[in-house]
Amino acid sequence: MSIVAGVDFGTLSVRVSIFDSAKGRLGAASAEYPLHRKKEDPDYATQSHADHMAALAKAMRAAVQSAGISPDSVEAIALDTTGSSVIPVDQHLNPIDDYYLWCDHRAWKEAAEITAAARAAKLPAIEWCGGIYSSEWGWAKLLHWLRNNPAKRDRFATALEHCDMVAAVLCGIDDPAQAPRSVCAMGHKWMWSAALGGLPPEEFLVSLDPVLAGVRAKLAGRYATSDQIAGHLSPQWAEKLGLRAGIPIPVGAFDAHWDAVGAEVRLGDVVNVVGTSTCIVAIGEKPNLVPGVCGVVPGSVHPGYTGIEAGLSATGDIFEAIARRAATTVADLSHGLEQYRAGETGLLRMSWDNGDRTVLVNPELSGITLGWRLTHTAQDELFAAIEGTAFHTRVILERMEQHGVPVKRIINGGGIPRKNPVLNQVYANVMGKPILVPKGDITSLGSAIFAFLAAGTFKSIEEAQSALCPGHITVDPQPSEAAVYQELYPVYRKLYFGFGERRSAALEIGSILPELRRIAAESRRSPGVGQSAGGQSAASLASPAS
Repeated sequence: MSIVAGVDFGTLSVRVSIFDSAKGRLGAASAEYPLHRKKEDPDYATQSHADHMAALAKAMRAAVQSAGISPDSVEAIALDTTGSSVIPVDQHLNPIDDYYLWCDHRAWKEAAEITAAARAAKLPAIEWCGGIYSSEWGWAKLLHWLRNNPAKRDRFATALEHCDMVAAVLCGIDDPAQAPRSVCAMGHKWMWSAALGGLPPEEFLVSLDPVLAGVRAKLAGRYATSDQIAGHLSPQWAEKLGLRAGIPIPVGAFDAHWDAVGAEVRLGDVVNVVGTSTCIVAIGEKPNLVPGVCGVVPGSVHPGYTGIEAGLSATGDIFEAIARRAATTVADLSHGLEQYRAGETGLLRMSWDNGDRTVLVNPELSGITLGWRLTHTAQDELFAAIEGTAFHTRVILERMEQHGVPVKRIINGGGIPRKNPVLNQVYANVMGKPILVPKGDITSLGSAIFAFLAAGTFKSIEEAQSALCPGHITVDPQPSEAAVYQELYPVYRKLYFGFGERRSAALEIGSILPELRRIAAESRRSPGVGQSAGGQSAASLASPAS
């Protein structure tokens, strides 16, 4: 028996969970931190390193107290974070500026430049991150920061992903050359590949902008998968966290990738981590190029397999925005959603309110809702948004399957599926496949599994999953509802690529609105079963403070 701490840094808060290898979760606590946005610049999203670390210390002490254990009994800590969340630091790893958070899209011009230059240079690395570079990723964010902060450049020693920065600080590492570098973070967001010699070549980076001269060398460090040790908890941070010094800390990773591990991902599974956004994570035995995904990286999820990442730039955030415009809450707006039938609203909604992460990789897109009538309500739009995110997810899963990624099981993880059976039922109906949902709370469980590996408690991820994961409930598709979505999905797919691709061919769209009306009328007339799952009513689609 051993005890560890699993840490999950989300968009709005950090959650610390204390796990016992035999008893499971003993206690947990969370602490919030502010997200800085600007009304005049919707692409702006930053956070403070100091706020993150203060929240971690607060949540760690509260979690240990909640668990009712001695702080000295914690044998390891593992930490996951959002990403790509990038911070520039000086020669001693002191922050020069705030984090460019994952949802900061100011670097969309830089991302387009990187994509164009990489294609012109036939850079192999661009193909392994889906063929299009994103404004959510590291090189674009760093280039934007360097261009817009000339007075701070002389202090710049390197840039770190959030998961690597936290691990380095906790371990007392202040030399950039000794900083841990997560293969998960650097592979998916920085075009790092061991097979291609690491990061993109210096000459390519300098051709983008001379301001990048020498930056490749500054991104040195210890590149490793998360079964490797980043270091050990320093006396300084042991005192702040209330733990004993010297316990191991493994190399970190992104929250969605470790959430997939906590959801018991196995070969052939795809995990939809549904929260403020959606990260879609799968593992495969060998790397295959998949156009439009966020990366195909050996070792990024499971050290022994290839990780594949895709996703939606907004999911829970869309639901929250709909409720905010209606001057209500998502929880209140969710009451009664289980009575809706497939397609009955007559609305078809594109989930591009925060751009498109996959498969178009286009941050310049915005949300579209077709089919409005005078009688439509905010609840109608919310249900159409659930359908839209499900359709978008199906586009992504089909792309993955077309390029050799098996989709044998679909698991809905993250905060929203655990609380709302309606979303899970809609997803099952849209996919035409069963959806598995973890039976219990898996927040921080992936982190705990890697902490147990660092402590030597379990010999493999699979052994830890078998001991700790709560199992799944199965949500089967409803034949009558699934049949309606089989009619609607081709309409969605046609518009997804028609509106979304920069050079899309001309579309015949005159029949689309009448078709939406026809499907809605037939759905309302038919004796539908609604979207209830297992007799449960809708709870809340609000994403937790993550």
